[in-house]
Amino acid sequence: MPKIDIKKKNLSKENVLNWMMNNAIFLVLIGLLVIIVSVSPDFISLRNLRNILSQASTRVIMALGVGGIIVAKGTDLSLGRLVGLAAVVSASLLQDPEYAYKMYPNLPHLHIFIPIILVMIITGFFGLINGFIVAKLKVDPFIATLGMMVIVYGVNSIYFDRPPYGAQPIGGLDEAFTHFAQGAFMIGGFKIPFLVIYAAIVTIIIWTLWNKTKFGKNIFAIGGNIDAATVSGVDVVKYLVMVYALGGMLYGLGGSLEAARIGSATNNTGNMYELDAISACIVGGLSFSGGIGTVGGIVIGVLIFQVIAYGLSFIGVNPYLQFIIKGLIIIVAVAIDSRKYIKKK
Repeated sequence: MPKIDIKKKNLSKENVLNWMMNNAIFLVLIGLLVIIVSVSPDFISLRNLRNILSQASTRVIMALGVGGIIVAKGTDLSLGRLVGLAAVVSASLLQDPEYAYKMYPNLPHLHIFIPIILVMIITGFFGLINGFIVAKLKVDPFIATLGMMVIVYGVNSIYFDRPPYGAQPIGGLDEAFTHFAQGAFMIGGFKIPFLVIYAAIVTIIIWTLWNKTKFGKNIFAIGGNIDAATVSGVDVVKYLVMVYALGGMLYGLGGSLEAARIGSATNNTGNMYELDAISACIVGGLSFSGGIGTVGGIVIGVLIFQVIAYGLSFIGVNPYLQFIIKGLIIIVAVAIDSRKYIKKK
């Protein structure tokens, strides 16, 4: 009889188990997608694909902002509130001149790029403050950005709840502003939303920054080993401030586009977006241990989450149950990330 190599067999089983553990999150998401399609085969359509891509585009921009921070071994809980601030400010400055309930009745007509650039500067400044607190004052990123999250929400609520109309949704947006986000190109009979183009441009820019510049090299070095990076001559404070400021600017862009996509804004716009963005980054292969990740992984992570979220809504799953499912996915993703880090140690 041929001898059975038990050691080899056990090793094979171990490899299979390791593979299943490392890819558990993808297996769960694929399983959810199979369930969605089996319940409603109509989910697979060009219309739904276009809607998913459109909704995912603003999330990609936001996730790319926080992705660099995670690579540098940080996090940013203020993302969602900065998105909300950007949405409210840009919407308030880009209302239709004939709209009866304008926040600024005497404001002259502005080109859409002026408020968008303005909010990117504002949110970038808040990001810069986050970076300074983390890098210079040595405050844990979780605590620093948690505090900033509360501060920004307060600032946004004060701005939003203004007389004479009070805390009403800011609507009646300039048609040029809404078209900027809601419009689409026709290519071969298929509509490509403008938002997809904007997300692709931002993706290319961030990929170039991460892979072809000193900035990218240094944030990976800081995330991988901050002490080694310091000894090597990397200005840690400078680059941490830069990566947080860049993140803030991308939240501002994403928030402006989100307001235009939805067609209105309130002080609660962007609420919980930080969890979606951070979770998508982790699902896409970034690690809280720092120094690990790719731009492509972030984009894939966002798309996976958006497909599942859109699919669950499409088949009529209770919105509160969707929160539970997303929460479980986040826990599984972080648990797998932690397991990988422990094995490396």
